[in-house]
Amino acid sequence: MPKTKTPSRFSAVLQRPARAGAGGWTFLVLPKSASDTLPRRGRTSVEGTLNGQPFQARLEPDGQKSHWLLVDDALREAAGAQAGDTVTLAIQPVPKEPEPELPADLEQALLAAPAAQAVWDATTTLARVDWIHWITSAKQASTRAKRVHDACDMLASGKKRVCCFDTSGFYSKALGAPETK
Repeated sequence: MPKTKTPSRFSAVLQRPARAGAGGWTFLVLPKSASDTLPRRGRTSVEGTLNGQPFQARLEPDGQKSHWLLVDDALREAAGAQAGDTVTLAIQPVPKEPEPELPADLEQALLAAPAAQAVWDATTTLARVDWIHWITSAKQASTRAKRVHDACDMLASGKKRVCCFDTSGFYSKALGAPETK
């Protein structure tokens, strides 16, 4: 997968998810050609513009070896767009992946397991992104709790990367873009 310093430029349709819940967020799926310029198929942080409006965001894997972007109301409104509109984007990977926000349950578990915390602190930012992604992608609370426990056990044993977890969603189909209305 080639890395690029030149922004990838493309157009995409803003879509409304079938299950938006509270709020009116929209999303778009990147064309595979744009996704191919990014450093990884999993979560990847980018900076760029949407209809000329600057933003920085973390792209999510779409399960098809590409990515999707959540466009919140503030960015959508600033870009002068609505669901159903075709928008223009220019994106590129951020120079340095931002540190992910640590979920409260994982933070508490790491604080209670000093050996796991030490290995966590010694891992790379991208490895921490993958660990958090593996935990937060659990669909059931019991699965998530087990993953937090298992993560602490694996980290305490010296394992710095979660294995057997497809961060792209392509092989496991556990991850994907939202369904549209």
